[in-house]
Amino acid sequence: MKQKSRRKKKNAPIILFLTAAFIVWLLFNIGDLSRRYIYPIKHQEYVELYSERNNLDKYLVYAVIKTESAFDENAVSNVGARGLMQLMEEAFDWVKFRMKDTREITYEDMFTPKYNIEYGTYLLMLLYEEYQDERTALAAYHSGRSNVNNWLKDKSYSSDGKTLKEIPSKATGHYVHKVMSAYEAYTKLYS
Repeated sequence: MKQKSRRKKKNAPIILFLTAAFIVWLLFNIGDLSRRYIYPIKHQEYVELYSERNNLDKYLVYAVIKTESAFDENAVSNVGARGLMQLMEEAFDWVKFRMKDTREITYEDMFTPKYNIEYGTYLLMLLYEEYQDERTALAAYHSGRSNVNNWLKDKSYSSDGKTLKEIPSKATGHYVHKVMSAYEAYTKLYS
């Protein structure tokens, strides 16, 4: 009995040291750990594959998914957008046409992460190629090309007719801000 007691006393400083070291480590890393919880990396295989294929920064794609669906592959918006990257049926049809995709993929497949990310990144790439500006491309992703094209014609929103200096829709402006903030967070956390 005395031997067990001596062993406990002998191990007490080691246990105390390890506990203190863990607490110090936790204090220094809690911010990063909580941010990684808030900004997760999910569906990495598809995000990295289709980001690279469409020449997009994978952290921008993660930021769009985080903002659009919070990584809920079964998400449906109040206007009917589906999946991780929240594609509308018209956008799906347009992307399918532009991709010349002859596979038997339908709008129902937008709940499948692989196809949703494939189509969503392709759409984002098309918009970026068209507008050559992340904020303007994201505004079009959220509000549609026709709205953005109309805003670009208005000198109070665009001085050059190519990029938006101001986004007239509060919802779209908020969306672009959220994506860009998440993009910055992903880049800082994972680069």
